[in-house]
Amino acid sequence: MISRKLDDYIERHFANNKSSLLLKGARQVGKTFAIRKYARKHGMNLIEINFYQDAAARKLFAGAESAKEVLLRISAHTHKKTSLPNTMIFFDEVQKCPDVVTWIKFLVDEGSCRYALSGSLLGVEFRGIESVPVGYMAVKEVFPLDLEEFARTLGLSDEVIDRVRQSFENKKPVDSVIHDALMKMVQLYLVVGGMPAAVQAYLDSNDLNVVQEKQNEILKLYKWDISQYDQDKKLEINDIFDLIPSELNARNKRFILKNLNEHARFSRYEDSFIWLKNAGVAIPTLNVVEPVPAFKLNEQRNLFKLFQNDVGILCCQYASGIQLKLLQGEINQNYGAVYENLVAQELCCHGFCGDEHELHYFNSKKQGELDFVIVQDGAVIPIEVKSGKDYERHNALNNVLNVLNYDIPEAYVLCNDNLMVKEKRVYLPIYMLMFIQSHPMPKEQIYTLDLSGLK
Repeated sequence: MISRKLDDYIERHFANNKSSLLLKGARQVGKTFAIRKYARKHGMNLIEINFYQDAAARKLFAGAESAKEVLLRISAHTHKKTSLPNTMIFFDEVQKCPDVVTWIKFLVDEGSCRYALSGSLLGVEFRGIESVPVGYMAVKEVFPLDLEEFARTLGLSDEVIDRVRQSFENKKPVDSVIHDALMKMVQLYLVVGGMPAAVQAYLDSNDLNVVQEKQNEILKLYKWDISQYDQDKKLEINDIFDLIPSELNARNKRFILKNLNEHARFSRYEDSFIWLKNAGVAIPTLNVVEPVPAFKLNEQRNLFKLFQNDVGILCCQYASGIQLKLLQGEINQNYGAVYENLVAQELCCHGFCGDEHELHYFNSKKQGELDFVIVQDGAVIPIEVKSGKDYERHNALNNVLNVLNYDIPEAYVLCNDNLMVKEKRVYLPIYMLMFIQSHPMPKEQIYTLDLSGLK
């Protein structure tokens, strides 16, 4: 059974809020499954309406005068009772029916049912979907399984994860047996990725051919979306999407517009890159001219890398045979793109990119290139990703750390070896990515205010 942090989030939301919950994200990341799982666990009367598959359902709200009238229409349309206790109404693919967001306030206020919503391509089709009154709809972005979720799904215990987390926090090496096992887990994750269907296929069969079939199905679905949702630019978007693997495999991994068109200009193609980001199928990583906290003030939007939203999908796009080599630990310079894609994907899952901000890297002719730069506690943390054995060679990182004005407290070098610290450089085994969080939250935030003395 796939276990996700999302499940805990949904539990907390409906336990502590009367508001509806909207899950958004790329196709096939597990939004619908998560809502069904919650409803099944709590024995709910689940009424599910998919506005993509059910075109007639898009008219349920037309001309309605009250929430009770909408509920009557839903009951008539689905042949299910909305009046039963413990009923949840789940509106799926809401980008096809903007009216549902207009009505959710009134439905929540009516109070007889709980409401969940989900949608794909929301950033493309319905950019105003989050402009609802506070208190009536919470919004949660969903990504593929991250490394920790993948590890737990494979059976890694809480005890082992906690021990590895302590090693990360205390900057101490991990037990060698645990380290070797977790490195094998990472190699498997590079191939399977975090798409729930691919992960489940692996759990059910342990057959990488079956996994790849699922990944190819997802790729076809993404390309079908491209062909359907932007008629004017669909060929352009498709060309960009197809170029992601080869561009990442280039020496500097930067997306070169001339590979699309010899006379290409960023201003012409910018909307197509934005489409892929808003659809959730690609992760742009923008260059900054200085590794200082105000990334927005010094980013260069025309210089960027473009990663896949899932490393398993990326491997699937490469030529046959890379999966077995990764599993056998045959990692060399040519597979650096796969490692970097893993890092980009994990950083997104952990809050370093989203609607209002992107990932960043640093590159200058004078100092060299850093694979990623993030901000933690107000300070810039450079991240270098090393897939080979020469992970202590990083001239650009040394150059940047020597600039006192940057005031960088430490840097992470993600590699295949165990944890080691050398001055400001923290060499982390790649699986410790799971602990690099944007806004780490304590396990419990219970606070009770005692005002008994004022009664």
